[in-house]
Amino acid sequence: MASRKKSKNIKLFVLDTNVLLHDPTCLFRFEEHDIFIPIITLEELDTHKKGMSEVARNARQASRFLDEIVSQAGADITDGIELKNASREAATGRLLLQTQAIHATLPASMPVGKADNQILGIVMALKQLEPSRNVILVSKDINMRIKARALALEAEDYFNDKVLEDSDLLYTGMREIDQGFWDRNGKDLKSWQEHGRTYYQLKGPDVPSLILNQLLWQQGEQLLQCRVIQLDGKTAVLETLRDYSHQKNNVWGITARNREQNFALNLLMNPEVDFITLLGQAGTGKTLLTLAAGLAMTLEQKIYSEIIMTRVTVPVGEDIGFLPGTEEEKMLPWMGALEDNLDVLNKTEEDSGDWGRAATRDLIRSRIKVKSLNFMRGRTFLNKYLIIDEAQNLTPKQMKTLITRAGPGTKVVCLGNISQIDTPYLTEGSSGLTYVVDRFKGWDHSGHITLQRGERSRLADYAAEVL
Repeated sequence: MASRKKSKNIKLFVLDTNVLLHDPTCLFRFEEHDIFIPIITLEELDTHKKGMSEVARNARQASRFLDEIVSQAGADITDGIELKNASREAATGRLLLQTQAIHATLPASMPVGKADNQILGIVMALKQLEPSRNVILVSKDINMRIKARALALEAEDYFNDKVLEDSDLLYTGMREIDQGFWDRNGKDLKSWQEHGRTYYQLKGPDVPSLILNQLLWQQGEQLLQCRVIQLDGKTAVLETLRDYSHQKNNVWGITARNREQNFALNLLMNPEVDFITLLGQAGTGKTLLTLAAGLAMTLEQKIYSEIIMTRVTVPVGEDIGFLPGTEEEKMLPWMGALEDNLDVLNKTEEDSGDWGRAATRDLIRSRIKVKSLNFMRGRTFLNKYLIIDEAQNLTPKQMKTLITRAGPGTKVVCLGNISQIDTPYLTEGSSGLTYVVDRFKGWDHSGHITLQRGERSRLADYAAEVL
């Protein structure tokens, strides 16, 4: 083991394979602390590197990073390798690779052949070899962390990619204001009308806490719903919203049933907003509103050439095996939500009769393409309305891959429910959806709304409440 003197507060983190597979850049995320990689972790990395999956790509990337670090180190690596240069000074600790056999006595009930148990044995041995410093196992596997604690070893989850500690702190995209807000910020209030909208320019102490494209509402005698369209120091410009709850402003026959749905439609129907995230429980109307706005802007306003819908194919029950057919046909079982919503949108043409409805359905079908996420790399979408459904199951890296596909004139809408994550190792705090909501907050051309109320039926609402 390394013979150099250690300051007591420099910890030694032992990395489990799943941490490297989850985030290959974890090698540079431990700041001044040292990281130790057992030989068994390298063996497991090797078994995962084949294929086109995200895990295989991450395994290959982790191997490349390790190769880069080791090749810069020269011949002797027993003392550890400085990470300062490889990490561009983001990490100042050392990388220690297991260069000799390390033996530790595990309880007889734990089979030695299992990779997890071998790593636990290494953590135990390192703790005995270096009693003066904290040796901590880092793993995304909950059972592995439980086993480590049962053996009186320190273990932690890998939190570096976690955007928020608590999903309740996630930006909702809206804020309630009261009369006091106008008293505090309305000294130099200016108001004017343009294109049927009212604009307010205000200045005051509350303005710096506003966020661009945040939706504000005021209850009471004077109802007000508006959007922050400009921020400059302590000055803000607010624009009143269009009332999509009124039948005269319906979007493809759909009207907003509550305040949040009206906020969502104002963002969806605005061609200046290129990126929208809608969060909400099942039945809050995310997909219906998004499709209605997409059809209106594609078929009526002709802003976009077609709608592309994609979603993460994570089954809720057992997988149903290989599916026959083309890419579109294979994706259809995952697209039940699309079919259900198109049925609702098609019913709005009540006076057109069966023939008219059939013609509308064919027209809609010709403009909606269903794509698989697996074939998105290297593509560029021009003037498309791209809907990413079930986005909570994407990692931040997959989310970046998808959003960077957008070419000029494309609008991207991400839909999801962060309390319904089906992908292993992703949590509410580290989901790609949480990540983009947080990172896009306050950009001129992005908007976010958390839909609160279910609008399916009294049965669905009651079930969501009591079950």
